[in-house]
Amino acid sequence: MQAVSCLIAVLVVVLAATAAADDQFETDVIKTSGGDLTITFIGHATLVFTLGGTVVHVDPVGQMADYTKLPKADLILITHEHGDHLDPKAVETVRTDDTEIVLTEACARRVQGDIVMKNGDTNVVKGLKIEAVPAYNIVHKRGTGQPFHPKGVGNGYVVTFADKRVYIAGDTENTPEMKALKDIDIAFLPMNVPYTMTPEMVADAAKAFKPRILYPYHFGDTDTSRIVDLLKGGEGIEVRIRKMK
Repeated sequence: MQAVSCLIAVLVVVLAATAAADDQFETDVIKTSGGDLTITFIGHATLVFTLGGTVVHVDPVGQMADYTKLPKADLILITHEHGDHLDPKAVETVRTDDTEIVLTEACARRVQGDIVMKNGDTNVVKGLKIEAVPAYNIVHKRGTGQPFHPKGVGNGYVVTFADKRVYIAGDTENTPEMKALKDIDIAFLPMNVPYTMTPEMVADAAKAFKPRILYPYHFGDTDTSRIVDLLKGGEGIEVRIRKMK
């Protein structure tokens, strides 16, 4: 009996350690004119940015994290209404009375949001300039012929953190609007078919607007080494692979 109790105790410790490890997300720190910008890579398309005490959650989804353990949001950005990007319960967990939420019209039907932004809109929220970039499919479509992400519904966002412009693309392909972006320091580009881009599409877009740092995200089972190979040499783009499956 004592041996069984000891075994149970060991299992509890192991499970607790595993759970703790699961809560350890990768982070990068980017130097800006306003201090350190910390990027926390939650998973899939879910991110957290922190600058000078301002916490920005992007597409919070409960399957990616225990949001009761994460910092409350000053600002929440939601790119579109699909369930792997919009989770009303996760939003409610991190929002406070002072939280601002930037979202699309389709998202506003499911979450009470303060600021609806359409493609092409620009706003300043919590001291951060936010630009809504169209996010849509050109090539990849459902069996009905309808794009997985129709034009005019979803947003990507360019957020200016001090002197750094960060582009969070949402679910999209290498659209003309994306390729026309200027002065992007950091870009998060989705890379999984059929819903978003192939590595070749990501490379095509990156070569056009030349972000200084490129993070593939929302990449599922895509071989991330492919984008590294495609952007080797001479483009001035640093590709960083993080745990964003």
